[in-house]
Amino acid sequence: MKYIRTFNESTNTSEIEAICNEYNIKNYIINEDGSIDVDGNVNLLNRQLKVLPLKFRKVSGNFDCSNNQLTSLEGAPQRVGGFFDYRGNKLTSLLGSPQRVGGDFDCSSNQLTTLEGAPQRVGGFFDCNFNKLTSLEGSPQSIGGNFYCYSCQLITLEGAPHTIGDNFDCSNNQLTSLEGAPKRVGGIFWCDSNNLKNIDYLPKYYKELDISNNPIYKIIKLFTTSNEYGLISNREYKDLIMDFIDREIIQQDKLLANRLVEFLDDIGKPKSREELIELLKNDYDIK
Repeated sequence: MKYIRTFNESTNTSEIEAICNEYNIKNYIINEDGSIDVDGNVNLLNRQLKVLPLKFRKVSGNFDCSNNQLTSLEGAPQRVGGFFDYRGNKLTSLLGSPQRVGGDFDCSSNQLTTLEGAPQRVGGFFDCNFNKLTSLEGSPQSIGGNFYCYSCQLITLEGAPHTIGDNFDCSNNQLTSLEGAPKRVGGIFWCDSNNLKNIDYLPKYYKELDISNNPIYKIIKLFTTSNEYGLISNREYKDLIMDFIDREIIQQDKLLANRLVEFLDDIGKPKSREELIELLKNDYDIK
């Protein structure tokens, strides 16, 4: 059933009704400004749309406009009770995004260079992977679920959410540092396949850490894998080892510190930081 409010004379009620019928939009209210509120879902995916056919204000359920040719969020609802899906379009900006999203927010596979305009709170996951982002400035500051920003062009994590309820995935970017990383990650912190040479600025809390395919991971393997311990010949590796020790990273991560102690026990090598430095200097000519 449709409930029609009074609206200004420039709004064509019959045209709005015809568009709603065409896109199977039901249980809507036409507002005075010609926008509509929908009690339920709006499904506009894969319609080859270049612009939204209507101006939405509130949608109580899901709003799906994925896999179109949309270049802006003009006409998008300002409140969405379920998920908001705009992946696979041609967005260059998130200005006009809903400011309240009860479920997931997906703007992946667009042409975004900034997250300015994104909602500040998202109840579910936030997905902005496969964009042209170099930072996370403008991202939501509270995420109930996962935060995905992998396979962008990130050179910094500045602007990342302070708190992420589940996993944080910033893998496959161009990060050299974790500065700006979230303070708390409820699940796994994926930062593999970057160019990290240290693990400073890790969140105060996270369940698991994946730093594989980074220079720092090679150094950790040198410390924790006995059959690679004697292969410290590359000058860059030597420099990284000294940087690794000097920053006392082994004291910042209990798991890594325990693995190092166990390894040194196994091969009968000294355990203190000072002795380890001397060992490396004496045995491998590190200056």
